[in-house]
Formats: sequence, structure tokens, C-alpha cells
Amino acid sequence: MAEMSGQDYDGTSTTLLLQSENRGDIEKRNVGGRRPRETWKGEYVKSIVYAGLDAIVTCFSLISSISAARRSSVDVLVLGISNLVADGISMGFGDFVSSSTEKDVAANERAATEWDLTNNMRPQLLALVQHYQHLGMDINDASTVVAIFAKYKDIIVDEKMTVQKRMLPPDPSEKPWRNGVVTFAAFLLFGSAPLLSFIVLIPFTNSDTDKFIGGCLLSGLSLAFLGIAKAKIAGQNYVLSIGIILFNGTMAASAAYALGLILRNIAADD
Repeated sequence: MAEMSGQDYDGTSTTLLLQSENRGDIEKRNVGGRRPRETWKGEYVKSIVYAGLDAIVTCFSLISSISAARRSSVDVLVLGISNLVADGISMGFGDFVSSSTEKDVAANERAATEWDLTNNMRPQLLALVQHYQHLGMDINDASTVVAIFAKYKDIIVDEKMTVQKRMLPPDPSEKPWRNGVVTFAAFLLFGSAPLLSFIVLIPFTNSDTDKFIGGCLLSGLSLAFLGIAKAKIAGQNYVLSIGIILFNGTMAASAAYALGLILRNIAADD
């Protein structure tokens, strides 16, 4: 990489770069229209939303199948709560294991990348230059960029992982157990929505049908809320996002209800 080692980079280069913008040397891409809406950011937002979606659909489908079998509201509560806790533990532990594995893989890959750059510096840097060229960068600019990055070991290792191996470096502040706890809590919180009517309506009615209808309404409201949250995360249209989530929940619950009804009739015939 002799051509890179001779490159000089100082504050003057930055000044010229900024001045060139006024001269039109840098292409200005005007995408036009309104600025795209930023997504909803947060370390645990995705875990909360997607655990909540899974919880509501799972629990709603369960009470639908139980109600179709003409079981009592007590059976719905017992089976619903036990299933909710069991699935919540499974989801939380699964998130913990998944996050831990992803972090360990990234750490091992970073160690391997660091070894490659320490013991085979030249071919690794050449590969990075070629990658930038493939993206459309001039060879001199690509060599300059890589030469600058090569001065800082941590930066060049992270850059090589990101641009060539398509992997983000491990985040030391990430705690996989927190993801598991958040997923478990979100699953319990949102999954309890379909069951609330079977508890809240106890003083007002003994009709299992009324309680089931109330569970459907609460499930629909919860799904609509999470559809809004999903739209904020992905920057999607709110109406479309809510419609997709409600359609998903309706299809799952309808299938569970129909299956429960069919199985009840088969058992009655026997």
C-alpha cells in the first residue's frame, strides 16, 4: 500500500472539501418533497412491540378456541393465564439466548478480523480499497480513506467488519438479559389484554359470550395500538400498518375459533 502511505491529510483538505461544495464539485442530490419521517427510536422498542404483537395474537387465538369449545370463563382464565406465563418465559429466554449468541458471534468475528489486519495488513487493506472502488469511489480517494482509517486500529477493524462482512461490531453496553426481561414483561402486559374482559366483567354479567365479545374488543384495541407503534418504528403508513396487524390477528383468531368449533362437534358426535 505504498500509494496510501504517501498520502497527506490535514485541515486544509477539509477546508477545500467544504469550499468545493459551493463550486458545485460535489453533486447535490435533491430528492425533493417532504423530509421522510424519522422512525421511533429506542433500545427496547422493537422487543416490546413484537413481543406484544405475538402475545396478543397467541392469547386471543387461545381464548377463541376455548370459547368455541363452549368452555366456561374459568377455564378460559386458567388456561389463558398459564399459557401466557409459559409463553412469556419461553419468549424472554429465547430473546436472551438469541441476543447472547448474536453478540458472541460478533465478538468472535471482530477478533478474527483484528487478527487478519494485524498479520496480513496489506491484502486486507487492498481488499478494502477495492470494495470502495466497487461502490464507485475513485482509487485515489479510496486509498486515501483506507490510509486514514489504517492509522486507527479499532476504526479500521470496525470498518472492515461493517462494510465487507456486513456485521456490526459488538456493543459492550448491550446486556442480553435485559432484552429477555423486557420481552417477558411486554409479553405478559399485552398478552393479558384479551383476558381482561373475563375478569372485569365478572361483577356485571355471567354470560361467557359477552365476556368473549369484550375480549375481542380489547384485543382489537391492543392490536391497533401496536399497529401504530409498528408504523412509528418502520416509518410506515398508520392506516396500512393497523390494517395489516388487525388482519393478522383476525385471521389467527378466526382459524383458532373455527378449529375449536369443529373439534367440539366431532367430540360431541363421538
